[in-house]
Amino acid sequence: MTMEGHKDYIVRATAAGNQVRAFAATTDEVVEMARKAHNTSPVATAALGRLLTGGAMMGVMMKGDKDLLTLQIKAGGPLQGITVTADSHGNVKGYVGNPNVCIPANKKGKLDVASAVGVGFLNVIKDMGLKEPYIGQTTLQTSEIAEDLTYYFATSEQVPSAVGLGVLMNKNNTVAQAGGFIVQLMPFAEEKVIAKLEKNVAGITSVTALLEQGHTPESLLETVLEGLDVEINERIPTQFYCNCSKERVTRALISVGKKELQDMIKEGKEVEMNCHFCNTNYTFSVEELKQLLSHCK
Repeated sequence: MTMEGHKDYIVRATAAGNQVRAFAATTDEVVEMARKAHNTSPVATAALGRLLTGGAMMGVMMKGDKDLLTLQIKAGGPLQGITVTADSHGNVKGYVGNPNVCIPANKKGKLDVASAVGVGFLNVIKDMGLKEPYIGQTTLQTSEIAEDLTYYFATSEQVPSAVGLGVLMNKNNTVAQAGGFIVQLMPFAEEKVIAKLEKNVAGITSVTALLEQGHTPESLLETVLEGLDVEINERIPTQFYCNCSKERVTRALISVGKKELQDMIKEGKEVEMNCHFCNTNYTFSVEELKQLLSHCK
């Protein structure tokens, strides 16, 4: 796969002779597309952008061609939750409950993602073509998202991990930089590797600061895995992509049933259906609704 025309990509790497596996991503365009689609406020953009970035990397961790990952944050803050879905090919999409959240900056003068998200849970749903999807639920630890994913990996998947995510806004509230990393220790990792990694991770205070310095996914990993012989295995383009279409929305409309469709036709007005993930509106005329009615059992 070529990287041409793709500014956003994910790097998959190993280090310390396979004792560490790592992912890093730049997602400026992904997050900017999400911001445009949902017209999110800066704090909503930052929250959604962090989860989109984490989700994109977690998506490519899955092996199967048709595997799907959903990350749901259900929490009591004014953001009213976040939902992100990713596949194993670097496609990711997502939305927040309330895109217009405006709250004061936190004590450090930064966008207060934690207060916007609030107290609650993270659900991780992996649909890997088995009868039942895998579902892991954890309590949000800080509601800053990176630490919450770190905690999820430790408790639900029993994989010691470090997750760093950052979204930096321009003065005009568009996305300047977005990206992050996920670094995981394999069960056979030696003490000295663990100690070195812990020291490196402790030295990284801000992912946004690193992105601002112009780091690529490769150089982000060089920083996190310094002294641990990084081997880059793969580069995967990532994009904000929604697979909705009029056809899919039509199927959803048919599934509401005969009575509801008849009621819509009686109203004599065209019906607008909205896709949550990309905010695209699909309009159905009364004529189209009548055609759909004929398909109903």
